Amino acid sequence: MATSWENLTSQVKTCKKCRLWKGAKHTVFGEGPRDARVMLVGQNPGEEEDKTGRPFVGRAGKFLNKILEENKIEREKLFITNIVKHKTPGNRKLKNDEIAACLPYFLEQIKMIKPKIIVLMGETARKTPRKRGIVYLETYHPAAAMRSGKMRKKFRDDFRSLKKLMIKI
Repeated sequence: MATSWENLTSQVKTCKKCRLWKGAKHTVFGEGPRDARVMLVGQNPGEEEDKTGRPFVGRAGKFLNKILEENKIEREKLFITNIVKHKTPGNRKLKNDEIAACLPYFLEQIKMIKPKIIVLMGETARKTPRKRGIVYLETYHPAAAMRSGKMRKKFRDDFRSLKKLMIKI
């Protein structure tokens, strides 16, 4: 696959392995330090992310930022991305072939970044293959956590657990 970060970024930006690129304004590769100890992973970009090319900048991103701030976790020190790098029409559920097309890029990001902890946010993210030597924390997607008190509580608790893990690792 990619031989460098720049090569991987270029491959993702020009990818046409599935239909999603046709309706997207931007590819949302992800952002953060290339040597981040922690990766946050969602399923796919939404409308605001598609406009800006940045992950988690819409309503769910603002909620995520609030939870990070509550736990004194600096967003700038995390690598934040999604499994799929283009938005879906009408924010519909991802199709298996769309996930399969983007998964190698995501796995390459993990290989290059070498995080110690990966937070899988949402159903699609939780289904990704696991790599040895990485601690995985599964939680709800921030958009789901915003809508339900029970999910919101668990989401907050999970980020408290993340903070504790970050101190240990």
